[in-house]
Amino acid sequence: MARRRKGREISGWLVLDKPGGLGSTDAVARVRRAFDARKAGHAGTLDPAATGILAIALGEATKTVPWLTEAAKTYRFTVRWGAATDTDDAEGRVIATSDRRPTPDAIEAALDAFRGDIMQVPPQVSAVKVDGERAYDLARAGEVMDLAARPLRVERLALLATPDADHAEFEMICGKGGYVRSIARDLGAALGCLGHVLHLRRTRVGPFGLEDALSLDTVMAEAGSDALDDRLLPLQAALADLPELPATAEGAARLVQGNPGQVRLGTDYGAMAWASHAGRALAVGQYRDGMLFPNRVFRTDV
Repeated sequence: MARRRKGREISGWLVLDKPGGLGSTDAVARVRRAFDARKAGHAGTLDPAATGILAIALGEATKTVPWLTEAAKTYRFTVRWGAATDTDDAEGRVIATSDRRPTPDAIEAALDAFRGDIMQVPPQVSAVKVDGERAYDLARAGEVMDLAARPLRVERLALLATPDADHAEFEMICGKGGYVRSIARDLGAALGCLGHVLHLRRTRVGPFGLEDALSLDTVMAEAGSDALDDRLLPLQAALADLPELPATAEGAARLVQGNPGQVRLGTDYGAMAWASHAGRALAVGQYRDGMLFPNRVFRTDV
């Protein structure tokens, strides 16, 4: 007989303002323990040294992770000019230096090449898989990899400030799979001065911003309490970019069984949407001819 997983059946999203020095996996584990939740996951890794939004799903909300993973993410970051590191951030070993420093006008002129649809090579220390192994494990073992460039959509890349000749501050909004460290590395190379990320903060993931976030101290202080449970956002919060289609009573009964169900409103044929009934999120799936065809069904009354 399979062992029953320990923990409560609790569902929803906890938006954590992750502190620096803590890995995403460890952060999820701490939040899961604070809620005594049976299941937890997150929608996009954040580097250990980075701070900011880590969206953590509990219970049935883990079924909505794919939609939040695809959502745009916003970053504020500082680049230090004059040095390249083997991790493309301040945690790594300096592997090259330069005495050159870019002017604000030169930085502005270089940014166009990093906007829109670009190809980006991930950092050596990244979660990309190489022959079934994570690149960061291979890099830490001393292996240098020839990582393939990957497509990335950069909606916004703006220079915010140049506090001194050695530093520049930026904001970037990008799609899934973007590496800020690669932007810093490649921008430094394009400017002929080298560069790496000094500070990085994620300020938004899809619909979740810093205004929704809790500090880890707050989560730990309220662990096991009703007050912490009350801070959970509903699982459908991750589906904000999809249309909500109220189901008929008969449609709701079919949807919760994983079958196509009738909905009262429509949207574009073939579009992804989610169905609700009596304040409950039922399922997410594809809309066709007055019906929702579910590919995720939520077993919860949240």
